[in-house]
Amino acid sequence: MKKNVARGIVAAVLIGAGVWVGVNFASPLEAESNALTPGSAEDPVVTKSYVDALLSNNNGGSSGGGTTPAVDSQLEVVTVPVGKTLMAGQGTEVIVRVGKAIAYSSDASGIADLTGGTDLTKGKAVPTNHLLLFPRAGRGILPDPNQKNGLTVLVKGSYTLQ
Repeated sequence: MKKNVARGIVAAVLIGAGVWVGVNFASPLEAESNALTPGSAEDPVVTKSYVDALLSNNNGGSSGGGTTPAVDSQLEVVTVPVGKTLMAGQGTEVIVRVGKAIAYSSDASGIADLTGGTDLTKGKAVPTNHLLLFPRAGRGILPDPNQKNGLTVLVKGSYTLQ
């Protein structure tokens, strides 16, 4: 029993000494690191007016030389009448809000149903309120011929009614 108590006391003293050494002698190691001090000559403080001047000289644009054309990021409400097909452009996103829709594709590939995680090939029913992504042109949706009314959809991107 005395052996176990003595071992416990020795362990507690060693742990305490290790913590004390770590707290008291860690600071010099941090000071010797190569970290830059904010406001020094190597890392100067920049004022808001300086940044504003740089942005105004750059016309507020990014420094990257991207050539990606601007895409309309607004959702547009579109009504698709019976007998017409909404043909979506490449990268267009569509959500069917009202009505029953059928997927259309000019080839064997289909439309990506991002909500359901499936591929909708030609002739398959399109679920309502699912986000559809059209990876290429030549694909679209049309109203189910068994319904009297057309479709109401939300479209982000380019499309045509045919």
